[in-house]
Parts: sequence; C-alpha cells; structure tokens
Amino acid sequence: MVAADFTAIAELRQGLIRKALRYAIFAADPTSSVVTAPFDAGGILQALPAGYLPVGFTTTDGVTFSGDLSNSDVESGQSASPTRSDVETDTATAQWVPQETNAAAVALYENLPLSGVGALPELGSATWTWSRPKTPPTRYRRLVFIAEDLNKDTGNAIYIVRHFPSALRTGREDEQWTRTSEISRGVTYQAYIDDTAGTDSVTWIDGPGWRDYAPEEPETP
Repeated sequence: MVAADFTAIAELRQGLIRKALRYAIFAADPTSSVVTAPFDAGGILQALPAGYLPVGFTTTDGVTFSGDLSNSDVESGQSASPTRSDVETDTATAQWVPQETNAAAVALYENLPLSGVGALPELGSATWTWSRPKTPPTRYRRLVFIAEDLNKDTGNAIYIVRHFPSALRTGREDEQWTRTSEISRGVTYQAYIDDTAGTDSVTWIDGPGWRDYAPEEPETP
C-alpha cells in the first residue's frame, strides 16, 4: 500500500467554513410564485417574485433550522441492534424572533394574510387593526431565507438561499411589552410538501465568491 499524507487526505479548508454575515427572511402568500431560480446562469443573485415581503431585523439568535426525525426499527431475537430501520417522519422547521413591527412580522405572528383582503395596509397609510377569529384559518406561506458570506480569498459574495414553498405556523412565543426591550414576535414555521415545487425545502449555494472555487480550465496548446 502507498503511504498516505494526512494533510493531503484530510483536505482541511478554512475557506469552506461558512457564516451568515448578513441574512434576511422573506414571506409571501401561496398566490405568489414559487422560487425556482434565485441565481442567473452566472451565479448572480436575482430579485424574488412579486409578493415577497421582508421580515426585517431579528434578534441575534438569527434563524434556527431544525425538525423532527424518527425511524421505525425492526428488532430481531438474534441481534442486539435493529436488523432494519426505515424513516418514519422527517420534518423541517424554521424559528426566528422578529424585532420590527412591520406587515410581514405581524402577519406571520397573528396569522393574517400578507396580501389581498385582510392584509395590513402600508405603514402610516391607515390604522392597523385585526381581530382574532372564532376559528383560526389554516394559512400556508411561502418563505425564503437568504444568507450572505464572503469568499476568504477573493472577498466576493457567497449566498445560501433556502426556500420553504409551503410553510405553516406551528408555534409562537410570548409577546411581552416592557420598557427595557423591544416588542418581539417569535414564530416557528414547519415546511410541508408543495405540489408545484415537489418538495418541502430546497437550498441553493451560489454567487461570485462560490464560482471562485471552480477549478481553472487548462490552457489549450
């Protein structure tokens, strides 16, 4: 056998450690288009379809993506370990705490439409008012999360885009009024399969800084 060089086979690359130096959350009603191509052919970030509203500032905890994974095991008398295991459930959720009192943050917390009848008007254009219905509606959303990082070597932007094409509010935190802290409206949304997208979550990584990692093509003699 050939002797191995640990440094070579480990391929430890500091430049591939990603951080969300900046990030943003966007929400839309199901009437808005599903995001299918957040980047163009050259890796340039594109504008979102009409109807997506920014959630704005959040607490320093940022966005937490989590979920629930459970397996169904088969146990046999001849084995101490399961002899077969199949995925039973695998759900994806996103949790964040908005700090702004804007249309998207309030609508996501109070389960209001983001557009059309019942949506909050533009800031300052009219009185905001909403009432809790006797029977809360099941209101699905489209969610987009965008994180921006930088290529360590070139300084060019790298973007991570995650899309929940169909998400439902499954939890909300307490809304507290106090003179020592902002009024925040933390929510948790679970992703569900969308018929158009054919998935409950899709993620892209691209951008000029990402393209900088591409190997150089050999020169033609």
